[in-house]
Amino acid sequence: MTLLWNLAQAETKKKAPAKKAPVKKAPAKKKAKKEEPVIDLPVLQMLPPGTYMRENGMLMLTDKFDMTSIMPLVHQIFEYNMMEPELAPERITLMINSPGGRIDACLTLIDAMNTSEIPVDTMASGLAASCGILTLMAGAHRYASKTAQIMSHQYAAGASGKEHELYGRIKSFEQTSEWMVQHYMECTGLTEKKIRKHLLGPTDVWLEPQEALSFNIIDTVVDTYKGRNTK
Repeated sequence: MTLLWNLAQAETKKKAPAKKAPVKKAPAKKKAKKEEPVIDLPVLQMLPPGTYMRENGMLMLTDKFDMTSIMPLVHQIFEYNMMEPELAPERITLMINSPGGRIDACLTLIDAMNTSEIPVDTMASGLAASCGILTLMAGAHRYASKTAQIMSHQYAAGASGKEHELYGRIKSFEQTSEWMVQHYMECTGLTEKKIRKHLLGPTDVWLEPQEALSFNIIDTVVDTYKGRNTK
């Protein structure tokens, strides 16, 4: 009986099969976001002052006429004409604000303008007097600001030295005076009589831009006040 009991107890005490531990599922991997490509944009840098003016054929004459101020302009005009066509500007613009100066420097600049294959336009802003007006009227297209002051006068020069030296200078005066009249005639189409009477008289002749236009010294008056922002 005891044996049977023990066997019965043994049967009931048989170990139940071990439960398998639940397998933990690894969390689903999140799809990695596609990284947007980084585009490196070029950093635009401002070029040194004056670069854009030179590249676009803009020249400034803002001093008296002498070789120091004029020869760099002459060199630049020649250099523009030597550039490859794709690099050279279509037109050159010479801004003038000058009281005048040496006639030899003026002649050199005008010769460079006249022989340039690229048209050289002129623009008076401020003052164009003496050599300034001679250069202004020599432009391919001549502009003047509505506020510009334009002055014409006879050739003026001083001389000193011995008697024979002064006589030698007289021929230079006569040649220069004659050239000025011819220059006015070439650039304006006016007669010598009208030029001497209205533009090369005994006193300085100050012209408003509209008057300069009427004498064909310029082609266009620019109204710098038109369209300005008044806000």
